Amino acid sequence: MATLKPSPFAPSTSLPGHGTIIISLLPPSTPTLSTLNYTYPLKLISSSPTILSPRLTCLQVFLLTYGGGLVAGDTISLTINLAPLTRLSLVTQGSTKIFKTPSRGIVSRQDLDVRIGTGAGLCYLPDPTQPFAESCYEQRQVFRVKKEASLCALDWVSEGRRARGEKWGFWRWTGRNEVWAVKDEGKDRLLLRDNVILDGKDAEERVIERIGGRMDGLGIFGTLILRGPLFASLGLYFMNEFTKLRRIGARDWGDSLEEPQLSVEETKRAARQQLEKVEGVLWTAAAVRGLVLVKFGAREVEGARRWLVTILKEEGSVQENFGEAALLCLR
Repeated sequence: MATLKPSPFAPSTSLPGHGTIIISLLPPSTPTLSTLNYTYPLKLISSSPTILSPRLTCLQVFLLTYGGGLVAGDTISLTINLAPLTRLSLVTQGSTKIFKTPSRGIVSRQDLDVRIGTGAGLCYLPDPTQPFAESCYEQRQVFRVKKEASLCALDWVSEGRRARGEKWGFWRWTGRNEVWAVKDEGKDRLLLRDNVILDGKDAEERVIERIGGRMDGLGIFGTLILRGPLFASLGLYFMNEFTKLRRIGARDWGDSLEEPQLSVEETKRAARQQLEKVEGVLWTAAAVRGLVLVKFGAREVEGARRWLVTILKEEGSVQENFGEAALLCLR
């Protein structure tokens, strides 16, 4: 009987679902994608770079999965390293679907570990995750930032497939976002740890209440994290606009019969606040250790998209520093 000859190639050391993105800076100031690798079910695609100015270029990578989502037990682990003074826009081409699992013990996972060098910037604006009914998902995203590094990270989750009657019908969805300040000497400093746990059971696995019963009619819930000089004006914009929101109990008594003359800024604010009312958008913002943390929710995904793109385009930092393509998920 004939026997197969051993392969002349070294055995693969790649792990399923693992990927790496490394961006380097070539002299004099040319960013390059020096490493881009991935294994199933993860897929990474590099698109044409955005030329922001003769001396400034932003690279863009699409984060995808085969089949558009994660089946039960799938694990994705992505490592990103940005050299000083480089920029990366990380986007998706659609919502990441989390498929049904046969039991709560079989979990789909996604890990993201990012290091952002001095003066570098990451704009991570993906589409929302879409967990199907009876699915389980865990996500961990860690961002390690050096001095003057900039970060914009969006993390949002929808209620599921509304057309099929799914309203927060998954078993469990958890997301953790951490931001660490990296020091040249000494220990790294934790700037932010934000946890979101959507689970209908308590620590002893007893059903306490269906998730949908606690969402107050929301169809989407999200978190936006802003940090660094490239997003300082955007963070300040959110904080200023938050102070302009009407507070509970506030009333407009209408003493004046004349219509007030509104400035251009006030006209835009009034239009956006009307959009928030129509789409059922609720949001809050807080400054935390040099970051701005925004929490928001809306009745439908498209309403949240319209609200986000309105604010981001009005302020303009994302397009100016990363190009129009960085807003792909909000179109």
